[in-house]
Amino acid sequence: MPHTIKSHTPDAAPLSEEATRLQDAKSIVLAHHAAIADAARGGDMRQALALHMEPDVHWRGMHPWHDQRGIAAVADRFWTPLTAALHRPQRRVDVLFAGDNSLDGAPGTWVCAMGHILALFDAPFLGIQPTGKIVMLRFAEFSRVSEGRIIEQAFFCDLLHLMAQAGQYPLPGMTGAQLVQPGPMTQDGVLSDAQDPAQSAATLDLINAMIGMISSVNATDTPPDPRDELRQHWHDDMLWWGPTGIGATYTIERYIEQHQRPFRTQLGARTFNGHICRMAEGTYGGFFGWPNLTMECTGPYLGLPPSGRKADMRVVDIYRRDGDKLAENWVFIDMLHFLNMQGLDVLAQLEVRKG
Repeated sequence: MPHTIKSHTPDAAPLSEEATRLQDAKSIVLAHHAAIADAARGGDMRQALALHMEPDVHWRGMHPWHDQRGIAAVADRFWTPLTAALHRPQRRVDVLFAGDNSLDGAPGTWVCAMGHILALFDAPFLGIQPTGKIVMLRFAEFSRVSEGRIIEQAFFCDLLHLMAQAGQYPLPGMTGAQLVQPGPMTQDGVLSDAQDPAQSAATLDLINAMIGMISSVNATDTPPDPRDELRQHWHDDMLWWGPTGIGATYTIERYIEQHQRPFRTQLGARTFNGHICRMAEGTYGGFFGWPNLTMECTGPYLGLPPSGRKADMRVVDIYRRDGDKLAENWVFIDMLHFLNMQGLDVLAQLEVRKG
């Protein structure tokens, strides 16, 4: 059953102007998802996107799509080829929240949706060979909504995750676990109801405090013990749902071992470039950047030797707050773009292997 967003009813207290705007924005994004699903069953994808997107929409996609302008480009370069390969897609949304962008100089109402696109992998896609079986394509999407239309969107999907499911994973083993990742443990990630603004503010404050801690650690020559650092903002039994290539990990101890330590010791000269959107609603929040980070591979990372090259990481982080600490974190990274900037063109290698 598709998710529905609840609006004001005659016997309920009226929603505030802000709450109404956020609820309306979520409804528009869900209607956009439904239109894409209809087009995937034999409709016109350009017409489907035009129902809720501005004609000159600014769309950001992972490598190999990058920045696209306009509905025709988004339909013809991404959605039509994707749905030609992944048949009968179902968008299974695990997290849906909205908020006003908290960043200075970047106003706007945004909606974040995260989950999987379930489909039958029946035709080649980007050189990945079909299996004829179910696949679950991880996705995270940020949509800026204005006057009832989507005017800007960033769509992240985990292509290495798709390759792994198809038995065509191109890299060495991961430090974390590779699996189809579930939604929140609390099963409350789709915020159909308007949320308490105080809860939203608490979530955003915690995310900002955690980001501030990372910045201060990166800026000092005498960083705190990683356990002490993380315990300020994370539950000990934190779940870090990392992208394929790194993998998922559980508890502070294993997170340090399986992600934080390799990331901090094998990637150097890091520059934080900022975020495009950072927001929260209720106990959920997140951000994305384009790119968030620029760094140099100074040690073996993702199977690559030190390259001496600068490379960008475009990253999505989505969080669930539990009380006064963070409990779960879903992470998407444009791995193919990062690897390509290091000199490894994964998609070209797939084409060579196919030939």
